[in-house]
Amino acid sequence: MKMHSSHSSDHGHDEPTPVTDRTHDNSWSATLEQPQHAADVDLVVSQAIDAIEHTEPGTHVNLVTHGDHGHPSEYLFDALDEAYGDDLSWEHIQQCGCGGHVTRVYVE
Repeated sequence: MKMHSSHSSDHGHDEPTPVTDRTHDNSWSATLEQPQHAADVDLVVSQAIDAIEHTEPGTHVNLVTHGDHGHPSEYLFDALDEAYGDDLSWEHIQQCGCGGHVTRVYVE
């Protein structure tokens, strides 16, 4: 009898869980405020880009980032501009009560 686990053996214990495993054809939110995100701003940026790549044109993704890194304009906006230029737009929506931030990215 073969046992199946919900834990993928493709990922080591030190590797972060992907922000999504599918392409979203509707607007959605990517949670980037877990403890692993608090410890690694580069992980936040890479998973934000991954979330955008998994969002169909004509929709948006809300990137919910950890408050430990401050306002997303301090680290995320320049990275998005470098990766996409004028191919997409974004806006800071709000700061959450927990200290995190919501940035809405519109995928054209």
